[in-house]
Amino acid sequence: MLAFTVTEQPTPAAGWRRLSLSLLEQRLVDVNETLLELPSLSLRGGAGAIGFRSASHDEPDNRVWIEVQLESTELIDQIVLVPTIWRDAKNGFVADGFPRQFDILVGTNDDTSGTVVARVKKEDVILPRVAPLVIDLPNPVAGSWIRVDASVLSPRVWDDRFDLQLAEIIVFSGEENVALHQQVSVSEDAYTTVRSLQKQYLVDGFLPYLMDASEGTQSIAYLCSIESGHKCEITFDLKSSFAIDRIHLHGPDTSDTVPQSQPAEYGIPRNVRAYGSDSRDFDNAKFLCEFDLASVYDLAPIMVQRFPASECRYVRVVASDSARNAIEQEGLSHIGFAEIELFANGTNVAKNADLEVSGINRMLGRKLSAVTDGSNFYGNILPTREWLEGLAKRHDLETLRPQIMNELQQRYAQQTANLRRMTWLALFLVVAIGFIVLMTRMIQMRQLAEIKERFAADLHDELGANLHTIGLLSDLADDAKESPDDLSTFLQRIRSVTERTGVAMRHCTDMQDASELYAGFRTDMQRTAERIAVHLDHDLVVSGETHLNRLKPRIRFDLFLFYKECLVNICRHSGATQLATHLVADASEVKLSISDNGRGLSGSSVNAVPPSLHRRAKLLGADIKVDCPPTGGTCVQLTLRPNRWRFRR
Repeated sequence: MLAFTVTEQPTPAAGWRRLSLSLLEQRLVDVNETLLELPSLSLRGGAGAIGFRSASHDEPDNRVWIEVQLESTELIDQIVLVPTIWRDAKNGFVADGFPRQFDILVGTNDDTSGTVVARVKKEDVILPRVAPLVIDLPNPVAGSWIRVDASVLSPRVWDDRFDLQLAEIIVFSGEENVALHQQVSVSEDAYTTVRSLQKQYLVDGFLPYLMDASEGTQSIAYLCSIESGHKCEITFDLKSSFAIDRIHLHGPDTSDTVPQSQPAEYGIPRNVRAYGSDSRDFDNAKFLCEFDLASVYDLAPIMVQRFPASECRYVRVVASDSARNAIEQEGLSHIGFAEIELFANGTNVAKNADLEVSGINRMLGRKLSAVTDGSNFYGNILPTREWLEGLAKRHDLETLRPQIMNELQQRYAQQTANLRRMTWLALFLVVAIGFIVLMTRMIQMRQLAEIKERFAADLHDELGANLHTIGLLSDLADDAKESPDDLSTFLQRIRSVTERTGVAMRHCTDMQDASELYAGFRTDMQRTAERIAVHLDHDLVVSGETHLNRLKPRIRFDLFLFYKECLVNICRHSGATQLATHLVADASEVKLSISDNGRGLSGSSVNAVPPSLHRRAKLLGADIKVDCPPTGGTCVQLTLRPNRWRFRR
């Protein structure tokens, strides 16, 4: 099978999802801009030939074929199938009976089997459509016949039975439709008696569309009146000699209103003959072709004839009047054309040619130059192949455009949902940040209160006793004013206590920066015990000092102050002579045990924790227990789990 291209198929949803939003938006812009440049799909009105319709079937899986026999072997590079169009009251215009699955074969007179050059499957989704189906053959194929072999039919609209219908089959070799007016054979010809449904209408060149280009200026068709029974002659001076081989007659445009103001055949002559010559007086005139327009089935917006190439500079078009154009009260007929094109090697050589007209009664206010200005009522007149390709491309893009818009709508909806989620998330973050700021402020205030409490506790522990001593010594000094020796002694003692108070004050201040304290926990405990419990026998045992040094500075600081407060209480209240301290630490727990041989606790104070120690334990977040062993004295036990999460004051 040879390669070919057919209409662009709908892109799967997964294909659109692979494109970014910006690419989709740009794709939609490109589609819209391209649509503005393409001819519009405008349908003709009036009566005329419809095309071919096969016999009908109950099921879609039936084989029906159409074969066009060409005049000679041609190099085929494009095949166009034009659908028969049905006016659907609900869905608008739709293709009627267009095949869903078919092969196109090309062969020569020596090859009756042919070669499949194109295959359209029902999965290709070529329906619904109104536009022509353009099938390009990138590698042109030589053939003297082509066949459309349908294997899956579609239902006709009016009774849902399955048949094959086509309005036109066009076979292009370059710019030439080599299938024009050629012989057609079909597998099933069911409407031999219906005038508008004949197989020869598949190759008459008549299309169900009006040429409505996107560019160019409007040109009003030329129209004149002649006396009934007379002829109108339009002579073209091409200014050079050309090998003319094709002529296009564009009838006057009457389809611009609904309903039409005039019949579709208005202004079209009954008979048109074309002659060519090398001389202005046509003394050696050559007959080129003839249009015999006997009925509405011979008429179309564009009528085409091909003929053997003939060298000529001058071409004369002779138009005879028709009874259908007669104005009875005046005995006149109207004849006119929107354009007359003369082709040589696929090029319209009649554009802007010099014109002369004879045999007319009056011009009816129309310009003769409209016949060769290259424009019709809608704009520029396009080459037939370019026009049909534009219609097919419009169909492709108009099929593609809703898919892109649907995907964009889904993307926009997703963006809206994401934006809504982000808005809620942002609101949550604002609330969370506000909460965090509030909690941070509360924590800072709590820490400030904690620092104040610690500082007050330190001042109480370090300075309370000294200040009380200074007060007592001051009273004694006041009483000893009459005794200079006693007064001097008291003053020296006051000075000594004052110096110790200053040292203690600096010590309390320095202790607030716990990160710079304690080169070794055991050493600091030993020094503190020697300073406070100087008159006691002290036994200090510390194990796990590595784990102690890994504690947070603030925990070490509070643990040290707890130990110090225990020493102060023992020295002040216990009357003990011996003191034992055991500190054991591991990765999960720290245990501190301080015992003495003093008088212990009695009465309601048994097992009661002194307030100062309770406050220190609470700052640490530790558990404290006070026992009075049977052997006498007091034992304070502190248990700290530094990795346990809990609130600390």
